[in-house]
Amino acid sequence: MNNLIDKTSNHIKNVTHGFFLGMGTAIAEPSTILPLIVHHFSSSSILVGLFVALLRGGAVLVQMFAAFYAQSYQIVLPYLKKVFLVRFISWFSIGFAIIAIGNKSSTLTLFFIGLGLFFFSFSAGFGAIYFREILAKIFSHKYRGYTMACRQFFTGLGAVLSGLATGWVLDNFKAPDSYGYLFIISSILMGFGFLAFSSIEEPIKKNISIKESSFKKFLKNSTYILKQDKHLKNQILSYLFSYAYLLAMPFVILQAKKYIHLNGTDIGLFISVQMFGAMLSNFIWGKLSSKGKNRIIVNISIIILICSILLAWITKQNIYDYYIIFFCFGIATDGLRLSFGNLILILAPEEKRPIYVALQTNITSIGIFFSVIGGFVLKYLNYGCLYGLTLILLFLSFLISLKLKDIT
Repeated sequence: MNNLIDKTSNHIKNVTHGFFLGMGTAIAEPSTILPLIVHHFSSSSILVGLFVALLRGGAVLVQMFAAFYAQSYQIVLPYLKKVFLVRFISWFSIGFAIIAIGNKSSTLTLFFIGLGLFFFSFSAGFGAIYFREILAKIFSHKYRGYTMACRQFFTGLGAVLSGLATGWVLDNFKAPDSYGYLFIISSILMGFGFLAFSSIEEPIKKNISIKESSFKKFLKNSTYILKQDKHLKNQILSYLFSYAYLLAMPFVILQAKKYIHLNGTDIGLFISVQMFGAMLSNFIWGKLSSKGKNRIIVNISIIILICSILLAWITKQNIYDYYIIFFCFGIATDGLRLSFGNLILILAPEEKRPIYVALQTNITSIGIFFSVIGGFVLKYLNYGCLYGLTLILLFLSFLISLKLKDIT
């Protein structure tokens, strides 16, 4: 088993998967393209928030169920391959529906977009457990920080390239067909990443938990773990409230569109700038994480989010301010993803790892639905109230993050 830990070939496959996944998913980025796609078929801000939640929140219902079974698995890669297949089909079907139906029936098109997003995200509920389990088995704690920083860098690079290509497609093809082309092409690119990770060499796990006799008993035991582990509670609460940026982030692009005439190139540049910020930040995040300073990454990332929301609040017609905002979004979101992903694997006992990962992912996934709340706030109040509420919750996340447990 030891000869498979920190193996270079597994590191390359992990990074390759991230690169192609970044290229694929960037075309439905929840702060830029996805709100515009939904807005093409409906003017409802609530619906925009709902679809952003669908992209990320379909996994909420299955996280614990996946962990219930995964805790007794010695290998999980065969199950992850099935997840990859479902995600590919779901993404491809969105593009097909947009082209086949499009403006003929906006309601039906939105239904199929939502259905595809749900299954894409729903399957990720299982995939997240399997993915984290594999990472914990093939990389040591400090090397994992390095490989995940590299992965996120190349994920950002893929997204930057995708953002530039997206701008060209939007400028040269008429909506909504242009959106459909983007989904179909990106699903194929995503598939290359799925194939790369599917060839990972996964060691057999010997220290496993015996599966409980029922899912109800498993939930009861998981609740007990959550109550007893104060470090886990603090980590989950901080991560949950850090998702407060989703209250406002999907609507920043709509604010920019309201005050500034945006063309396809502008939108593509917003995506590229955001992903470029993510890319550059991983040089710093990787160095800090490899030194066991994941908590510091959380602290810095939340501060950056607070500053970006403040800038969104005060800016109006300056497009360069929006470049800064999306650049900061990229820096902060990659920092949070890397640090909290490492912190849970550091905190979790080996035999209970799937449970710890599921508890954190499942509970914090509630924060994904903040975008729906943001839609209601914007509909019935205004941007000032939206940004104010976002800042309060982010500040609360920062205070709790000061108590997080890192590598000792």
